[in-house]
Amino acid sequence: MAALLGVGLTTLQRWRRRFAGDGDGLDGRKGSHRLVSHRLTDEERQRILLTCNEPEFTALPPGQMVPTLADRGLYIGSERTFYRVLHAYGQAHRRGRARPPQETRPMPRLEARGPNEVWRWDITYLPTSVRGVWLYFYLVIDVWSRKVVAGDVAEREEAQIAADLVSRACLRERISKGRPKPLTLHADNGNAMRAATLESRLEELGVLRSFSRPRVSNDNPYSESLFRTVKYRPDYPRHPFQSVEETCAWVARFVGWYNDRHRHSGIRFVTPSQRHSGEAVAISRHRAGVYEQARQRHPRRWSRSSRCWNQPEVVWINPPLQENGVTAATLLMAA
Repeated sequence: MAALLGVGLTTLQRWRRRFAGDGDGLDGRKGSHRLVSHRLTDEERQRILLTCNEPEFTALPPGQMVPTLADRGLYIGSERTFYRVLHAYGQAHRRGRARPPQETRPMPRLEARGPNEVWRWDITYLPTSVRGVWLYFYLVIDVWSRKVVAGDVAEREEAQIAADLVSRACLRERISKGRPKPLTLHADNGNAMRAATLESRLEELGVLRSFSRPRVSNDNPYSESLFRTVKYRPDYPRHPFQSVEETCAWVARFVGWYNDRHRHSGIRFVTPSQRHSGEAVAISRHRAGVYEQARQRHPRRWSRSSRCWNQPEVVWINPPLQENGVTAATLLMAA
């Protein structure tokens, strides 16, 4: 009852005692009797408000107005008093033509439980022998299997190239419009990613779009880690690429190695192609059997259970908070 009335428990008990002793039981609190002698009068508040709304000061904060008035020999209130009056009249907002603070973009949370549910694409620069001239490596990967579903090298960054690349990837993976769970293509906020050309092509293909938050690399972990793998391969050229043909040949070799030979740590050390096709389940089951047989031969060498080879069932971009502890060990993004 004290909580509902908004009073302290001892206050409520005191009221009850007074009521039991023939008291009226009313709220006996009188409030503060303090008289603030230096409180601003209504005329002074209106003067501050009118001063702030003069054309000369409409674009200035109180920190600029108070010194200007002091230079003219005027003092009508302190800087804090100006802010207090503006707040009382609902004018304590950003003054001038400055852009008001924008609401933060919601964090993208994408879940993949199988191949061709969430794709991630990005563009990275590859150096050429001409200083200041770059080649552009377009890369589309499946988040669930880590497989490179499409890749291309071009001399410019253009939305039409990206649209054609995604179209070829959808054709190769048999992505059609009207699927029970539509494919989601996640990207950052580059010009090619936001272009209307790519947007219209994705609408034709029935592919949904998703974007990272501005300047947040954590929303783009899979592409970033893969680009690092690209540029830190032992066979990555030590000198800039000489031509587009040479670059395309090297990229084709890398994609073949990455998809078919590279055992990815984030998917229990199977190749992306094996996980994409479903072979990884049988491979993981076979590994678990081998480890269990070794444990039975020498049980004293195993202080705990054998190594877990189970494939991660769910892969997230920004997992929910309640699942962070569960998925942190299974969602390793290192390539």
